[in-house]
Amino acid sequence: MTSLQPLWWLALPVLLLPILWHRQKRQRSASELLATARFLPSTAPQLRRVWRWTDLLLLALRLLLLVALIARLAVTIVPWRGDTVLADPALDPAWVAQQVRSAGMESAARIDLPADPLAWIPRHEHEFRRGTRLLVLGRAGTLTMPAVPPAFLHAVDLRSGPPALVPERPALHRVVVASVPERAAQWRALFAAFGSTGARWSVVEVPDDATELVVWDRDGTPPAEWKAPHWWQAARAPGARQVTAAGLALSYADTPRGRFWSGLPWPPASEAQAHAVYEAWRQVAVPPQPYPLAALTVAATRATPLPLPGKEPAHWLGWALLILFALERLVSHARRT
Repeated sequence: MTSLQPLWWLALPVLLLPILWHRQKRQRSASELLATARFLPSTAPQLRRVWRWTDLLLLALRLLLLVALIARLAVTIVPWRGDTVLADPALDPAWVAQQVRSAGMESAARIDLPADPLAWIPRHEHEFRRGTRLLVLGRAGTLTMPAVPPAFLHAVDLRSGPPALVPERPALHRVVVASVPERAAQWRALFAAFGSTGARWSVVEVPDDATELVVWDRDGTPPAEWKAPHWWQAARAPGARQVTAAGLALSYADTPRGRFWSGLPWPPASEAQAHAVYEAWRQVAVPPQPYPLAALTVAATRATPLPLPGKEPAHWLGWALLILFALERLVSHARRT
């Protein structure tokens, strides 16, 4: 809870209320035994005021109920964040400092940039006070242009910086080539040519969890335990659908083992065929890349925060409040009866 609301401890004095209610004052007589009372005057009994604890189970439930209520309020109602800078840790610190100074947010708090800042900001906007400004700094290509203009509760300034100090390694694609010996060299040459575009293609013998493609160029059927998202084979699968990409008429069929493709040159025998296969495969198997966002300033356009999603920490706090309240009422009723 300390990470959700830094000032939650200001509400702790409320816990003294049930403690005071459950400590009842009682008076009792305290008689002092004397050796003899024959030669002493009579004295009145001495009275003392003592504290007495009552209903300890009910007290514990009420304390837990108040603690859960304080946590709920700290998460959902009381905003505590002010101006904040969301910066990618891989950015050049000098460039980040320059952008923070230009935005006039030197005293703003800083947190690491989440994976999807445009989705993270609406989910956490209830944590920020009114009038808060957000500065989002990401690497070039990591911030993407949204399909529609975003609507935020606070003013947001998004800026893309230079590439990371440590260059990213190219993506690695694992491919299984199951071919007869006379055509295996052609398939390997094809994927070696694919690697000249920047990505890395690794040809292995047996598929694993990271395998993206299986090229089946043998007689018979593949082993039952082999699975991959995509398969290439010469024979057309039953119930296959037609699609045209890069001038090639391809057929595909979805099965529990993956998507089977046919209609490719088997195998590509020329540079033109290899280029056609690469362009067709990029069109049908590679998802479209989002348009990178260079800079965008969004003013506050909404007056009320969005409803909290079910995965927020306050979700289980609500259930805890309900259960504790029901138990407190049951124990309180049982005590009266």
